[in-house]
Amino acid sequence: MSLTRRQVAAAAVGVVPIVGRSPGKTQRTLYIAGDSTAAQKYADAAPETGWGTALPFFLRKDVAVSNQAVNGRSSKSFVDEGRLDALLGTIRPHDLLVVQFAHNDEKSEDPTRYTEPWTTYQDHLRLYIEGARAHGARPVLATPVERRRFDADGNAVPTHGDYPAAMRALARQERVALLDIEALSLALWQSLGVEATKTYFNWTETEQDNTHFNPPGAIAVARLVAQELLRTRVPARHEVIRLHEDIPTSWITWPPAS
Repeated sequence: MSLTRRQVAAAAVGVVPIVGRSPGKTQRTLYIAGDSTAAQKYADAAPETGWGTALPFFLRKDVAVSNQAVNGRSSKSFVDEGRLDALLGTIRPHDLLVVQFAHNDEKSEDPTRYTEPWTTYQDHLRLYIEGARAHGARPVLATPVERRRFDADGNAVPTHGDYPAAMRALARQERVALLDIEALSLALWQSLGVEATKTYFNWTETEQDNTHFNPPGAIAVARLVAQELLRTRVPARHEVIRLHEDIPTSWITWPPAS
């Protein structure tokens, strides 16, 4: 499959460079496989921001982040397009692979992306788990971040059906670390409420987007991911930083659109 200029650019900006690395110190990379909620965005999409863009702010510089998440992909289409194979072609022993899918797996009208939670969704997630392990890397499953949806009483409502439960069950079965971002983000939206959550999502004068984030939202979700990484002891304690610090939204940048 040939890659577009934009895809090539994504690969170039997806890896956060390491600076000030000590001679002889072992560097490892945290890879992200996922969809648009995590993906790198470009200037033509600003202020939309994927949480993967903000995750490096919470990790020390000797842990690189390679954000391979792509808009519109499901656990199935990411594999079918050869993206998992490409990622596994560069992953090394002791690297980490964080996998977050479900938003597009849920689209039953699209056979190129749809998976059923308890069968094909789990089957495809196993490909990521087995692929990482075969290369000496550590797989990590992350339940899908929740959309902004409230009922008439102002309660945050889950939107992902059985997919989070299916991922939790698979993580237990395969003894894989689980980052329960679905549960944590739902609780965060509940605590913020109907109006305040608008300041975390991509709400602009021309768009009311209840799925994708702006810089504050991306930073908030990345903080949840970092907290879960620490809780599950995936990285060393010293590798997670700034969990209780304010992160300036000015740190978020968008590469030029090609």
